[in-house]
This record gives sequence, structure tokens and C-alpha cells, in this order.
Amino acid sequence: MLDLLIEKLHDIKFMTMLLAATAAAATVYVLVTPLLAGDPLSKRMKAVASERERLRQRERDRMARTEKVTLRQTPKQLVGRIVEDFNLSKWLAQEEARDKLVMAGYRGQAPYITFLFFRMVMPIVFLAGSALYIFVITHMDRPLVTKLAICLVAAWVGMQAPMLFLKNAIKKRQLSIKRAFPDALDLLLICIESGMSIEAAFRKVSQEIGSQSVPLAEEFTLTTAELSYLQDRKQAYENLQKRTGLEGVKSVCLALQQSERYGTPLGQTLRVMAQENRDMRMNEAEKKAAGLPPKLTVPMIVFFLPVLFVVILGPTGIKVSAYMN
Repeated sequence: MLDLLIEKLHDIKFMTMLLAATAAAATVYVLVTPLLAGDPLSKRMKAVASERERLRQRERDRMARTEKVTLRQTPKQLVGRIVEDFNLSKWLAQEEARDKLVMAGYRGQAPYITFLFFRMVMPIVFLAGSALYIFVITHMDRPLVTKLAICLVAAWVGMQAPMLFLKNAIKKRQLSIKRAFPDALDLLLICIESGMSIEAAFRKVSQEIGSQSVPLAEEFTLTTAELSYLQDRKQAYENLQKRTGLEGVKSVCLALQQSERYGTPLGQTLRVMAQENRDMRMNEAEKKAAGLPPKLTVPMIVFFLPVLFVVILGPTGIKVSAYMN
């Protein structure tokens, strides 16, 4: 069975068919997934409602000086038991990872326990997979030191894989927030100038901006809850800044803190901040557009020019070869 598997892996025709089938399946999956996807806004808003209830319960318990009751989701039993048995919270714990999990939208102890679990499992999986491929499937004709080095590199990649996943999730979330943030500031400005309080304005904007950016609606809803239940309102703005990690949000949070402290008018500040964030969004788009021609140079040389030469010179070459024959 193993010899048959190795023979199939070295069969060019079989591998071509396998890759073609994989590409076709991936294409079908990409086209069908949006049709089968549910409503992400309702799911995220349900999670935000749970987080808001947790904040309310925490503040009530703190005021009553009773034991804190948490409504956050508990980690899966198997994952939690493995993390506890191997004491991974001591050996692999990272405060940076906690902050990144929050920035990626994963809150509570369950995502952190899962992160620690994959930090332990992924290096083992990558190491075992690379060793199986090198020593059993392909019988790579290389020195033993080279094989071991490849296995160690694979293990290191497995160790960095959870962090790479977090960074990609943070980038996607920040991009969604960054694109919708200027429009959210415009809505917030309209609500403030119409006479709403800052809590009511955040609540109204979170309901309206959800169709454009679910993460931003989630963050505004959490900020509304924290403004309602935290004693220090400054902490709510600092938490919003920490959860997003964006400079535009940081400047707006500083302006809101100054308005809370000194009583400065908020309308003009929000108008200026909205324009600045819109300019930043436009500058980033222009920067990406300006960097497009250098990125297209190599694909044009590799893919477009050979085809162009074949189309232009092909008929001439055919006539020349026919004339010479």
C-alpha cells in the first residue's frame, strides 16, 4: 500500500489530475460558500450582547462585593484538560497573545486556551509530517544533517503558525474597521449635533454601521456597554483604542477623553477627525495604486510577453519553416 502511494505521488499524470481536481473543488467552494453563509452580523451582535451582559454582571458583583460570575464561553473539555495537564499557561503564556486575541475579535478564556493548545500541537504536527515525508515517502537523498535541519525548520514554522493566523485575522479586522470608521464618525457627529448623549450616539451608530463593518459595530456596542457600567469613562475609550490598535481610532479616543475632561465641544473635533480618517483612507488607496505597476512588471514579463511573442511571431515562424522545408 505504501509503495503504491509513493508510486502515485511520483506519477506526473496522476498528480496533474489531482491538482486539477483540487483547483476545481476550491473554485466551487469559493463560489458556493457566499451563498450558504449565514448572517454574520446577527452572530456577532449575539456575541456582543453576551459580552455586554458579562460586563453588567461584573459591575453588579463588584458593587455587591460578591464572587464574580462570568458568562464567557468555557474552553472545550479536552483542550482545557491538555492545557492544564501540561501546564501550558506557564510555559507558553504570552500577554502579547492575549492582546492580539482581543484585537482579532476573540475574547474570553476559551480562545486563549485554544491558542495555547495549538502552540503546543502545531510544532509536533509539522515535525511529524516533515519527518514522514522526508524519511518514509520520498526517501530524500540528502545528508542526515540536512534532513534534520528541514524537520526543525518545519517545527519552527508550526510554532509560528498560530501567531501568523492571529496577525492575518487582526489585519482583516483592522481593514474592515478602517474602511468604515470615517462613515461611522460622520454618523456619530450627526447624532451628537442632534442632541444625543455619547452613549446613545455610540448605540445608534453601532446599529447603523453593522451592514458596512460588523467588527466596528461590535466595538461600538462594547464601548456603549463600558460607558454605561464603568466608573471611569476614560477606561472605556482606552479599551476601544486597545481593542482596535488603529491610529485613527486612538486620536478619536483622545479627543473624546479631552471632551469628557475639559468639556470642549465635540462636534468640530469629530468633523476634523472624520476628514482626517477619510484622507488617510484615500492616501492608502493611492499608495496601493501607485505600487501596482512595479508589482505587475514580473507577471507581465513571465506570462504576457511570451504569449504576445507567440501570437505575433507564430504565423511568421510557421511560414518560414514551411518555406525552408
